[in-house]
Amino acid sequence: MHFDLLIKGGTVIDPGAGFHGDLDVAVRRNRIAAVERDIPAASAANVIDAAGQYVTPGLVDLHTHAYHSVTYWGIHADPVAARTGVTTWLDAGSAGGYNIMGFREFIAQPAQCRIFALLNISSIGLTAPTWELANLNYCDVDLCCAMIDRHRDLVMGVKARIDRDTTGANGLEPLRLARQAADRCDLPLMVHIANGPPDVSDVLDLLRAGDILTHCSTGGTMRIVGPDRRILDAARRAWDRGVIMDLGHGAGSFSFETAEALIAEGFRPHALSSDIHQMSVLGPLFDLPACLSKFMALGMSFAEVIEAATSRPATLLGMQDEIGTLRPGAYADIALFEILEGVFPFYDVSMARRDGRALIRNTLTLVNGRVLPRQAEPLPAPWMPLNDSQLELRARGHTPGALAAAGQRTSG
Repeated sequence: MHFDLLIKGGTVIDPGAGFHGDLDVAVRRNRIAAVERDIPAASAANVIDAAGQYVTPGLVDLHTHAYHSVTYWGIHADPVAARTGVTTWLDAGSAGGYNIMGFREFIAQPAQCRIFALLNISSIGLTAPTWELANLNYCDVDLCCAMIDRHRDLVMGVKARIDRDTTGANGLEPLRLARQAADRCDLPLMVHIANGPPDVSDVLDLLRAGDILTHCSTGGTMRIVGPDRRILDAARRAWDRGVIMDLGHGAGSFSFETAEALIAEGFRPHALSSDIHQMSVLGPLFDLPACLSKFMALGMSFAEVIEAATSRPATLLGMQDEIGTLRPGAYADIALFEILEGVFPFYDVSMARRDGRALIRNTLTLVNGRVLPRQAEPLPAPWMPLNDSQLELRARGHTPGALAAAGQRTSG
């Protein structure tokens, strides 16, 4: 049997397909053709030596912002994908009804990585830092539904940011309108939380099975654990009825203290996503592999964090047979990683520190069986100077390159 590409000698970790061990991965055209032991190198036109590395499905990031040059938050996806192993991006509401056509034409279609979208209930999307729901005239349910129907192959759900800055005096009304749009289109609703009002329990009570609460480990006033470090009753009820709890690290939405409180009660995020954007890519998030490394520092295994960034988000998107897996027949979206050992300082968005002993580092990313070339990333937007925390990180020498240089590679 002849293959186009063979990835040989690595340790395959694919929780969705149940692969875990020393296996080779063969690709024909743009699909996974076989995952087996000792596939002959002579059976493939090209061979990648993965000895000492981990081979996983391409990562699926459930919360990103990729509408660059148009919105406040958007970054260029392909340069980041090539160095992180994130082959599928779900843009979380950067586009609204007025500009989703531009998102398709100028962002999703030219990209080498896969990019999908949640449509913002605000017709203007995330053009500005916030405030998009402070004017209810932008919350046009009919337009939202009409544009979703025109872009069903691209739009996977509805997004609403619900916090005191975004909604202003409108409270829960934008969320109710987003709820209407999601229900009419029979799609999930993703809701961002930060600092209230409104009260997070009132937000949670409006979410249904399959909906997504992003920023579930926020340290803001809308956090889902109380002062006693116990999960709120409304959050427990939401968890039990099937609401998806998504991390969404970002630049202001991840607290070690909140994450530790949830883990202590047996609750881990269903999905580990980055909320990567113009600010968070500069630290302390940096990227999704760094985020996954933080959760290894909190006690999760490499296989567990890979599951939370591959098969679980792929299933939430209804694409579990195509992405987030190395199962034969799936798209040949593949990531190679090494795990560096050492003592690595990790920071949350408030600069609280926890030390870990493993750092996940991407070495190669493939989409459709083709290597994504590494390329320089554009400079930050002129409205995005380094903040005090980022300046402090640099003063401490805390950058992805410095962390990797301090570690020692462990074999896959």
